[in-house]
Amino acid sequence: MGKPTGFLEFTRELPSKRPVQERKNDYNEFVSPYKDTQLNQQAARCMNCGIPFCHHGCPLGNVIPEFNDAVYRQNWKDAYDILTSTNNFPEFTGRICPAPCESSCVLGINQPPVAIEEIEKHIIEIAFQKGLVKARKPAVRTGKKVAVIGSGPAGLAAADQLNAAGHTVTVFERDDEPGGLLRYGIPDFKLEKWVVARRVKLMEEEGITFKCNANVGVNVSINDLLREYHAIVLAGGATIPRDLPIAGRELKGVHFAMDFLKQQNKRVSNLPIDNEAIMATGKNVVVIGGGDTGSDCVGTSNRHKAKSITQFELLPKPPETRTAFMPWPTYPMLLKTSSSHEEGADRHWAVATKEFIGDGKGNLKALKIVTLEWKLTEEGRAANFVEVAGSERELPCELALFAMGFVHPQHEGLLQELGVELDERGNVKAPEKSYQTNIAKVFTAGDMRRGQSLVVWAISEGRECARKVDEYLMGTSLLERKDQSLIAL
Repeated sequence: MGKPTGFLEFTRELPSKRPVQERKNDYNEFVSPYKDTQLNQQAARCMNCGIPFCHHGCPLGNVIPEFNDAVYRQNWKDAYDILTSTNNFPEFTGRICPAPCESSCVLGINQPPVAIEEIEKHIIEIAFQKGLVKARKPAVRTGKKVAVIGSGPAGLAAADQLNAAGHTVTVFERDDEPGGLLRYGIPDFKLEKWVVARRVKLMEEEGITFKCNANVGVNVSINDLLREYHAIVLAGGATIPRDLPIAGRELKGVHFAMDFLKQQNKRVSNLPIDNEAIMATGKNVVVIGGGDTGSDCVGTSNRHKAKSITQFELLPKPPETRTAFMPWPTYPMLLKTSSSHEEGADRHWAVATKEFIGDGKGNLKALKIVTLEWKLTEEGRAANFVEVAGSERELPCELALFAMGFVHPQHEGLLQELGVELDERGNVKAPEKSYQTNIAKVFTAGDMRRGQSLVVWAISEGRECARKVDEYLMGTSLLERKDQSLIAL
């Protein structure tokens, strides 16, 4: 415990951000680093609890009190070693994870929780600056070859772990650059792409091969991979977005959020756009969906200089503080105001879109919407709704973006050709105890297995899946389980 009275002396303080009017003019990250004294004070707030519930809140089981203590002591090698014992990519989670660990922080019972996510980001960036992050090639190769299909966080984590175990790993990515949604989905103002490129370069130096523009099931034969590799990991993500098939869906100006966000990622990277440009400039934009993807659309539309930005959520407005049905240390479903919302958006809850209205020339000009009245359960959860009589109205809109989540992975091509079993939700079926599909040498991890989830869950699944692949190939595995790092320390 760095400073026994730290949590009494210091309150939670987050780094400063560039002013809204300044940051809306570019796509760069805008969160400033802590000053040395601030970082020291924030680490000092960690109480080294007898039972650190932050471990429970983190899907990776990050060893949080220990790395906070190392940060307070400014022992950066210890902090880096402790953090990376459970987390392959702190530079990603430190930027884009919603930090469920902070919701479980014991200090959060009656004070603002420890700023765990920001401390995590500072550890890894300081480690890079000090030259502590180096390529570590395995001393011995096993002679086993593993193909990882998909280079999002789950695929990258699985590849990193399997390479560390000594297997020869090749990652197949259908896009022109590795990273999955980290590269083409998360806006640059949240995660600049040099961060992804830096990690991929390090993995290549460690012996991992990346093959891009390699769409398995289209221009790469899955049968060839089954013959050539001793094991295959499916980590393609949940890529089929939830649609809204109502009248006017075919109008020009109605798009999926990910098509919009991916295009902007390519523009920032000076890469060509394959399809017709989707721009919010000078338009009335409506984002349908209230999650992180919707927030990313808001931030991107602000940078496009949209005329207006409105965001809809089907569910009622969540509470701003915990209720009796959201006890600590569970993850609370609270009102979240992101940095993109700070930049400007008109947010509405309990609203449904009834129809897309055209201008007679095939272009979207307005939405027909209606207010909903929700019936809640005793626990305060939304159960069912009715439309409020007389609330139907039109809202001007030239660009509507669907940010309502993803339903399952793409079935056509790879999965159908491979013949893996799917679960009732359309995800690849594989038990959590083995991550193994109905085909013995084929495993799966991340959103493709569990459904749409968080980056930290994807990394956790990739790590756990890699251990099961290692056991399958070698009979046993020295790769750590999620709970072993706590025992080791």
